[in-house]
Amino acid sequence: MDPRSKTNYTMDVPEDRYIFFAFEDAGVDLPLMNGKRMCRNGCCTTCAVKMTEGKVKMEAALGLLREMKQAGYALTCCSLPKSDIVCELQDEDEVYKKQWGETFEGGGVEWGGFLPEDD
Repeated sequence: MDPRSKTNYTMDVPEDRYIFFAFEDAGVDLPLMNGKRMCRNGCCTTCAVKMTEGKVKMEAALGLLREMKQAGYALTCCSLPKSDIVCELQDEDEVYKKQWGETFEGGGVEWGGFLPEDD
């Protein structure tokens, strides 16, 4: 479901097909912010969803911390459905901000190391 428009998207996705690509193959243009720039490899979090029902198997979800996976988030470009699922699309950069906002976006902690050329 798209929480902004309240639109539901339904698709029978084979267990051996990544969820995002099944929608794409069927010509369904999911309303993903920055969708044209998404990595399509499980790194950027553009295709992230919050799972509310069901299970998926995520392969190579490098862009999603273990804690986020345990909290029910998934990346549809590298998730295979393992049951009927219900999920909610995320706002632009929502998952990115939840994972990295306090460090990258908030200035983080000043690095106290040295650069190789300084040693």
